[in-house]
Amino acid sequence: MKEDVVFAPVDTIRRFSEAAFVRLGIPKDDAVICTDVLIRSDLRGIASHGVGRLRMYIDRIRAGMIEPVTEFEVVQEGATTAVVDGHHGMGHVIGVRSMRLAIRKAKEYGIGAVAVRNSSHFGIAGYYSLLAVEEGLIGVTMTNARPSVFPTFGGEPMFGTNPIAFGAPTDEGCPFLFDASTSVVPRGKLEVLSRAGTPLPPGWVIDRGGGIATDTDAVLAGLNAGEFGLLPLGGAGETLSGHKGYGFATIVEILSASLQAGCSLQELASFAPDGSPRKQRLGHFFLAIDIGVFTDPTSFRKTTGEILRRLRASRKLPGADRIYTAGEKECERERETASHGIPINPKLQATLSAIRDELGITDPQLPF
Repeated sequence: MKEDVVFAPVDTIRRFSEAAFVRLGIPKDDAVICTDVLIRSDLRGIASHGVGRLRMYIDRIRAGMIEPVTEFEVVQEGATTAVVDGHHGMGHVIGVRSMRLAIRKAKEYGIGAVAVRNSSHFGIAGYYSLLAVEEGLIGVTMTNARPSVFPTFGGEPMFGTNPIAFGAPTDEGCPFLFDASTSVVPRGKLEVLSRAGTPLPPGWVIDRGGGIATDTDAVLAGLNAGEFGLLPLGGAGETLSGHKGYGFATIVEILSASLQAGCSLQELASFAPDGSPRKQRLGHFFLAIDIGVFTDPTSFRKTTGEILRRLRASRKLPGADRIYTAGEKECERERETASHGIPINPKLQATLSAIRDELGITDPQLPF
């Protein structure tokens, strides 16, 4: 029930998460990075990738799927490009260091592109694009992921949710940030609904025979076995352009696997055919663009802001209160959550309480 939700102070959850990561053998500085990615997700209202994911990282580290100490290796480098091998370390650390490398190259040469192999789940893609935006640059982030999405007309999970994040500075308080999976929804949305005890809306998931699936827990249990699959952006078939989501997912897969001689599609499954856990070997792609090599940055920000203002000021449909532009809702939510705290429902409270006890974390300010 809604009244059972507690609002935890952001600093309290930040301390808790950092302590949990350190107890798993992650160096303190890296634990700070991992936590910041999770907290930023919760602040922006993206609960699917926030502190609720702690359990997943704990389980994967303990299963040997992720190395707690990240070895970041640049295996090939040019003036504007680099290929990184993350050696199965923490995806958040690999992602931050890779985008910062791309930013440095962009500031020196106008553009920086970094392709990564052998990484792991890195949270929200938009976090890394915002790193570039905060430096006055355009930032683009992509990643492949464990297979859970059916290709159009297919009945076998081949793709991950393969998000694309594009961020650009504006003359407004909030930057433009498009951050979305190339599937109808990210897998984490299913986990959020499961924690709330809510069924799936029809059209998100189908079974391998094409039937509509709405039992959230059954779908989550059957995704790894290929019994169910998320649909690409646009949905089933071609009528509502599901083939376009399928195409976008393929683009992300190429940029996250082919450029870096990495792994792709079902090679990224969390479990081997015999059911044993294995390292995922995910790939990422980061791009930073210095606006100043194309035009005056002030002019760019003004033009971009004007585009967004004109879109929001355009005629609304009857009954609609407002037109939003990408990143606007999350920016507003970030301010609100920073003030009121991170909402934690009863199921998540139980999960975090178990982690607290399991890892021996003591903090009298924890609300669970």
